[in-house]
Amino acid sequence: MAQSRENVAAGTGIRRDFSLLIGGELVGSDTELDVINPALGTVFAVAPAATRKHLDDAVRAAREAFASWRATSYEHRAGLVKRFSQALRDRQNELAELLTREQGKPLSQSIAEIDRGAAQSDGMVSIEIPVEVLIDDAERRIELKYRPLGVVGIITPWNAPVNLALGPLVSALYTGNTAVLKPSPYTPLTTLKLGEIAREIFPPGVVNVLAGGDELGRWMTEHEGIDKISFTGSVETGKKVMAAAAGTLKRITLELGGNDPAIILDDVDPKAIAKKVFFASFVNSGQVCMAIKRIYAHEKIYDALCDALVEEAKKAKVGNGLDPDTTLGPLQNKMQYDKVREILEDTKRSGARILCGGEVPDGPGYFIPPTLVTDIDESSRLVREEQFGPVVPILKFSDVEDAIRRANDTRYGLSASVWTNDLERGKAIAERLEVGTAWVNQHRATSAFVPFGGAKESGFGRQYSIIGLKGYMEPEVISVAKK
Repeated sequence: MAQSRENVAAGTGIRRDFSLLIGGELVGSDTELDVINPALGTVFAVAPAATRKHLDDAVRAAREAFASWRATSYEHRAGLVKRFSQALRDRQNELAELLTREQGKPLSQSIAEIDRGAAQSDGMVSIEIPVEVLIDDAERRIELKYRPLGVVGIITPWNAPVNLALGPLVSALYTGNTAVLKPSPYTPLTTLKLGEIAREIFPPGVVNVLAGGDELGRWMTEHEGIDKISFTGSVETGKKVMAAAAGTLKRITLELGGNDPAIILDDVDPKAIAKKVFFASFVNSGQVCMAIKRIYAHEKIYDALCDALVEEAKKAKVGNGLDPDTTLGPLQNKMQYDKVREILEDTKRSGARILCGGEVPDGPGYFIPPTLVTDIDESSRLVREEQFGPVVPILKFSDVEDAIRRANDTRYGLSASVWTNDLERGKAIAERLEVGTAWVNQHRATSAFVPFGGAKESGFGRQYSIIGLKGYMEPEVISVAKK
């Protein structure tokens, strides 16, 4: 993916207006990353690729900025974060178009991602992190305080580059840390522009942004000058991050993949919930860690739900995200496109029934239509793996206990949902699901004030809320003897 500058033909119309941010300065590189528009399958921009020296310089700058940054107040840091989030809103349309070109999602969803990221940022910096008094008597006063860790390395994925960068970045900055942020090599551009905006607001070295390939992520997780790694991505890579971070006992937050089940009980109206269930399954063409990836429907409403979801799929327009009529864009990259196609072909060979979709169109871009599958074996790849694409199985159950068992029969544990008109029953079932978040009559509902993360192999630690913020800090006991 990296190439020398000389190998880029002049006059091709390829965008090159991107820079690394190191110590408050915008920096170029002798190597670059090709960035492909997934709707066309062609390179439309190049980004500078950071070297090991760039990383060392960024970590040094972050370390030098840390002492003065940690000495500022929560109020001061919150004020700068709010200026930053407002600047994102001010440039929302420009950033959203770039995000759609590199990621593929519909423009309206890119706008929503930036808006949501800004709102989440404002919400997080309104959370107070008080000193906790554990004991205060005649003999002693013992307090539990939280102090910043130092330099936080942040590695983000390609499915929601802005939102998944802002969560850990703002958490790190608000709690007094400095940061080195690395986006996915598939979607580096909008994040590099975030760096340009941050440069105008934060002191030099507080925010550093480096684009690069997988080797840059490995260098970050091994780097002795980085105190914590926040990683969002696949389970397999998350395990490698955890192993590499162990060399220096870095603190880690891992938000990893999911194979989210939705259990739909027999007392619901399938038509009433079909739109919500379809959107929660197929938004961003299924490329969402907490998207519904397995639908368990009670046999009494199974056929009606299948029909209702097929109707929603027929309404969805697949196309270039810059087309205002598009509701589902392409898969983001060729590797993921090929993986989903393999799972789809495996599903067809297994004898499962394709209700809609299933045929990959000819032409440029990484497009796969929304595909609903029934009569599929529980041991199939589509059910067992995280497909991370627009192919979703609908499985039948007759006994709720069986549905719960099947929903929990996975190495993943990110999130899940239960759909019912009996809220107490729904809550009771949700409490038995082995996940980090279990929703009732909703899915993908997150908030700056609510912790989010996974159980089992879906993650380690939490983002958002006071719990997430404390994950970017070191608890320290201050014990004072009064006599």
